[in-house]
Amino acid sequence: MDFENRMVSPDFVPGESELENSLRPKTLEDYIGQEKAKENLSIYIKAAKQRGEPLDHVLLHGPPGLGKTTLSGIIANEMGVNLRMTSGPAIEKPGDLAALLTNLNEGDVLFIDEIHRISRNVEEVLYPAMEDFAVDIIIGKGPSARSIRLDLNRFTLVGATTRSGQLTAPLRDRFGVMLRLELYTPEELAKIVVRSAGILGIEIDSEGALEIASRSRGTPRIANRLLKRVRDVAEVLFNSKITLEVARSALDRFEIDELGLDEFDRRLLTSMIYNYGGGPVGLETLAASLGEEAVTIEDVYEPYLMQIGFLSRTPRGRCATASAYLHLGMQPPNTDGQQKLF
Repeated sequence: MDFENRMVSPDFVPGESELENSLRPKTLEDYIGQEKAKENLSIYIKAAKQRGEPLDHVLLHGPPGLGKTTLSGIIANEMGVNLRMTSGPAIEKPGDLAALLTNLNEGDVLFIDEIHRISRNVEEVLYPAMEDFAVDIIIGKGPSARSIRLDLNRFTLVGATTRSGQLTAPLRDRFGVMLRLELYTPEELAKIVVRSAGILGIEIDSEGALEIASRSRGTPRIANRLLKRVRDVAEVLFNSKITLEVARSALDRFEIDELGLDEFDRRLLTSMIYNYGGGPVGLETLAASLGEEAVTIEDVYEPYLMQIGFLSRTPRGRCATASAYLHLGMQPPNTDGQQKLF
């Protein structure tokens, strides 16, 4: 399966940048959801502005598609400074990072996405930059090599990661503000869908918006993607605005069920139940039976199934839970290990 083009993938899909940028809120007031993180961030920004200082370095962590990049833009906008954006894999050498840092103006925000993927050599350059606003550059080679320290303008580093556990302790400790973004409720996502529909000129009612939101896996990126696809169905097949009936018909056509599971999610669970008695089954065995790579199953498909309690990881392997059986219309195993259809 082409998992990169899955409609319910929370990861960024190439070609969506124009859509995402047009829908991003520019201020904290327009940012929907994440109330706890938003409230704390608002306090930190106001305090920094009152003192006339750059905001402390910020680490945003949580599942993909929840608005970490959007928040970095809001931080820069609220502080009234420029935003420079890059990603961990793009900074290959210490010199690449030094070039970025020396071009920052006073108070600017440097956003590094996937910051857990920067190399150890680059990370070493980042330490003095974050603490002392200075960067050490080695000039020359061998015995004649010498170190020069360049002073930097004070700046705010905003790092984003989906895997905060992979950050080294020294790097994590240098962030003064750490904010975790949580999955959105259907009600919060419905507000986002209505807002996005207004920007895109799409007619939608509250029930249609909630139907799209409830199948979006708690992720705004997925909600906006589904909104575009449902709009296509509404215009071509129904010639009407997006109502509950239209949204339900379109999403059923895309084989996305009421919990946001797609065809592959259901195939994975069904394979575990029918072929391996619900588990435990090893990851490599499961991957071979589905014709997918183990890393794809582990990184792309399993996280959401675990979040909603349909899949568990044990020392012996993966297991389908009773909730997964019930969702698929099957009877959970009895004490004798048998399953029956309703």
